Amino acid sequence: MASVKLTDVKKVYDNNVTAVHDFNLDIKDKEFVVFVGPSGCGKSTTLRMIAGLEDISGGTVEIDGVVVNDLQPKDRDIAMVFQNYALYPHMTVYDNIAFSLRLKKMPEEEIYERVTNAAEILGITQYLTRKPRALSGGQRQRVAIGRAMVRNAKVFLMDEPLSNLDAKLRNQMRAEIILLRQKLDTTFVYVTHDQTEAMTLGDRIVIMRDGFIEQVGTPTEVFEQPHNIFVAEFIGAPKMNMMETRLSREGAKYFVSPFGVKIEVDGEKARQLAEKNISDREVVLGVRPEHIVLSEAGAPGAIPCRLEVNEMMGSELHLHVYTENETRLVVRIPTIDLTEEQRRNMVYGAQLYITFSGKVMHFFDKENQKNLIYS
Repeated sequence: MASVKLTDVKKVYDNNVTAVHDFNLDIKDKEFVVFVGPSGCGKSTTLRMIAGLEDISGGTVEIDGVVVNDLQPKDRDIAMVFQNYALYPHMTVYDNIAFSLRLKKMPEEEIYERVTNAAEILGITQYLTRKPRALSGGQRQRVAIGRAMVRNAKVFLMDEPLSNLDAKLRNQMRAEIILLRQKLDTTFVYVTHDQTEAMTLGDRIVIMRDGFIEQVGTPTEVFEQPHNIFVAEFIGAPKMNMMETRLSREGAKYFVSPFGVKIEVDGEKARQLAEKNISDREVVLGVRPEHIVLSEAGAPGAIPCRLEVNEMMGSELHLHVYTENETRLVVRIPTIDLTEEQRRNMVYGAQLYITFSGKVMHFFDKENQKNLIYS
């Protein structure tokens, strides 16, 4: 097993387009790190530079303390799983998994042991004699993972391995990758555009945009302490609600007044703002949909709004509402908390009142979009 260290890594293409800017990251031995971000943010390019599939324009990549910039992929002791499986259609599952080992002239007895062990861990023993065309998408992806597993590489690289699967299979394979990680106990670097995969799989998450790192942290840290508006909106589904308001200080207390409704900031958040010596200013206030609750007319902090869309998600409703100044907000309401009468009244144009407590607020600078507390 091995650590991976990227120092000032850069990728510039021939047309002078910079895909990755000064990327710095230390990945610990046996850590599971996920690169996540929108399409074109540079996450797959960074992974391919670690693998040796892309030339490095600047900086260094180290694996287990050795600079590998000039090493071929086969000499880096890495195993990679791709999005498209890349299985040989004319070979059986067994032969696909054993292929790289036979290239190394490994004894057939050892090949058999490695292949059957990997197949047992992945639950594909019964498919070893089949061809890839006889397998489902999830089964093919297990074969691709098995082919990487048998190499006993220092680092496991996975480039959007679940993106070709349907939603049910993605959920199943996500759980299987978690179990696989526990059994292999190796270093994983995983690329995805799906923030749910990132949150459920990663020990740490690297959030990227336009070739830059926006934030690195545990799933809890990036969810609860987003450094800027981009991270706040990217992590969490539906995305965090943003509203412009004024943050005002009255002695030791802070208040916000979204849509003309005055709400006191929670004591802990107020203390953090005071520690940063934050003064009165216009801010972007962020509140997650699950932290907004239904209220009643005249209740403290109640914000009037009208219902535009009601999405029934099974265990919860996603309510798309508009405030009196036409700001759109999304509210997540557990269906178990609603009476039958309330459910019937959730129709287009219905008058609703919502509120949120002072402890769930996030405050962002209007100019640089950074979190006033955590950046």
